Amino acid sequence: MFERRRQGAVDLIQGDDPVTAEHLPAIGRLCEESLGGGQPRAVLDLSRVALFDSAGLEWLLNMQERFVQRGGAVKLAAPNQLCRDILLVTGIDRHFEIFNDTVAAVGSFAR
Repeated sequence: MFERRRQGAVDLIQGDDPVTAEHLPAIGRLCEESLGGGQPRAVLDLSRVALFDSAGLEWLLNMQERFVQRGGAVKLAAPNQLCRDILLVTGIDRHFEIFNDTVAAVGSFAR
């Protein structure tokens, strides 16, 4: 299950479900809430996410595009080795800033 909480002006989205078609409605609702007002800034904490499927990867790209269109960004934090490999092999990593932990990812918005 995923949850959203604010850290200053950044939404931190955390959970332990895989980012797959089955779980996208729940994760998507949280991201939609982040798009609700002002410049959307979100960090997706992947530290407890086991994997992505193709639907999850497509969703990630679509979310990033929607955030960027509104002047914001989605940043990724703490992906495990399998998730890093999936992002790298598919080329999705080129569309995101990826950090080793959530503190660095949230803090990067202040630069």
